[in-house]
Amino acid sequence: MTVDRYLRMIAGFFVMLSVALGVYHDPRWFYFTAFVGLNLFQSAFTNWCPMITFLRKLGVKG
Repeated sequence: MTVDRYLRMIAGFFVMLSVALGVYHDPRWFYFTAFVGLNLFQSAFTNWCPMITFLRKLGVKG
């Protein structure tokens, strides 16, 4: 798998997890959902995402 596919998989997982936690545990988890969304939004303009840097350091191929 490529870095981009891992990134989409991780972001999707974090969104689904934080929504479930926000609904069933504590609504403050929706702040994490917003953080993930804002990070994806800014990466569309800057072409940089912290998770991509982390994945590349783990050896995931681009």
